[in-house]
Amino acid sequence: GINDAPGLSRADIGIAMGALGSDAAIEAADIVLMDDDPLKIAKAIKISRKCLGIVKQNIGFALVIKAVCLALGLIIMAFSLAMNASNVYIILKDGLARRCQVVMQGAEEDGLNVYFSEGCLRSDPALSIARNGSSPYQLYYDITGFDHRVNLLTIWCWPWEDTVRTTIEERIPAIDGRLNTAGREWANALGLNGVPPKWQSGRYQAVLAMENGRWKIKNLTLIEYLND
Repeated sequence: GINDAPGLSRADIGIAMGALGSDAAIEAADIVLMDDDPLKIAKAIKISRKCLGIVKQNIGFALVIKAVCLALGLIIMAFSLAMNASNVYIILKDGLARRCQVVMQGAEEDGLNVYFSEGCLRSDPALSIARNGSSPYQLYYDITGFDHRVNLLTIWCWPWEDTVRTTIEERIPAIDGRLNTAGREWANALGLNGVPPKWQSGRYQAVLAMENGRWKIKNLTLIEYLND
């Protein structure tokens, strides 16, 4: 009846009779039994519980699928990062070692194109010194070998990007060589021994880019010199 409408509106779930109930009660109710059969309430509760169970199952299934996709994504990212880190380290190690050969031993610079971009080679100050013939290693020494080391400190690359950013440390703790003729005259004039000068160790920020399916050092920026 009309007096039931306030109670129906305040109830968690209000149920009214469709045929016998007043318009006010029907408007205030959440559920209306059109045939006025109270037994349908039990059936409605059973249906609602079944629907709620299906909803919970769907939510649980969706969470499981998302967890699996997230795990697979993390595995793919980790694998991609590991592969990139391995390839990038090889390029940095071999490329910087070749760079030292050019500066110290006068090796051909053409081999650097495999590891460095053209812009990086043009702006490299160490290579500029070697090009203009003012490298002390080439002027005064015959360098036979050196212990070249590169430590990869940090690396970052998204799997879908073709650019890698790294932080590295380059060191050459030992250089083998002896004075040449010009070097002996220079050393005698200055009163120096025949030990080759130390290579300046440094920490660098390197940016590598993919060119024709191969990583190349695009930029090499000195962060700081290291005092070993």
